[in-house]
Amino acid sequence: MSATLPSRVTLVEVGPRDGLQNEKQAVPAATKIELVHRLQAAGLREIEVTSFVSPKWVPQMADNAEVMAGVQRQSGVRYSVLTPNLKGWEAAALTQPDEIVVFGAASEAFSQKNINCSIAESIERFAPVVQAARAAGVKVRGAISCAVGCPYEGDIAPERVELVARLMAQIGVQHVGVADTIGVGTPRKVQRALEAALKHYPLAEVSGHFHDTYGQALSNVYASLELGISTFDTSVSGLGGCPYAKGATGNVPTEDVAYLLHGLGIDTGINLDALIDAGVFIREALGQPTGSRVARALLSKRQAA
Repeated sequence: MSATLPSRVTLVEVGPRDGLQNEKQAVPAATKIELVHRLQAAGLREIEVTSFVSPKWVPQMADNAEVMAGVQRQSGVRYSVLTPNLKGWEAAALTQPDEIVVFGAASEAFSQKNINCSIAESIERFAPVVQAARAAGVKVRGAISCAVGCPYEGDIAPERVELVARLMAQIGVQHVGVADTIGVGTPRKVQRALEAALKHYPLAEVSGHFHDTYGQALSNVYASLELGISTFDTSVSGLGGCPYAKGATGNVPTEDVAYLLHGLGIDTGINLDALIDAGVFIREALGQPTGSRVARALLSKRQAA
């Protein structure tokens, strides 16, 4: 365990992709583009913009190319997209992403339900995608979903996370995110899952992705910081869930993690007020209240002032 917490942490904003893909209502491309612009203006330097998947399965992301074309890119910001297969990569490559994301599961049952193949088959499917992206000079990030628990299998052993991390490393994936997709993790379980991934990746190339279903996400972020982890996926105003995991709530809100980190004296480069405004913007577009406790508290403080 690291004696000191990281002095700087990078938050990977996944709201535009992982968050909005779960919305029932259609979100116009212009709204998604504006959200990305507001997020980068708030200081986010890693933004997961969209997903190049079949519109039959994820209709919310059918405007992927339009959104990528509409984003006014800022120097120093990395724009990533999800590409589940070679066809997805070929479409994504035309939009010049800085990074692609492939996703595997530490649970066989979840892999079958989510992408209709075994863990081993999913890695085989990703191999040519990884190869093509790296040949084009595009970074490849891998997500290991259900890293501590699965809606079908229950608890997931750290050895399963290690297996997927090893397989991803073998095909050339450069960074892995350890994801508590259904939000059942608690600090020690999360640390064990991260330690399993760290057997195959350096500290700087392992990140945490936590859902807040049981209210444990911030505790799990802190437990990860104790190991020296300095990159986390977060979602503005807590957008998102998991369509294949009943009851799973959104990703941990970016506002809440930023508030925690700032309170610990950790630099994020994020302007919290501008971030809250970005969250208000997207939730108003959806006709919903914010899912961030920090945003609710600071917004009520603003109103009182």
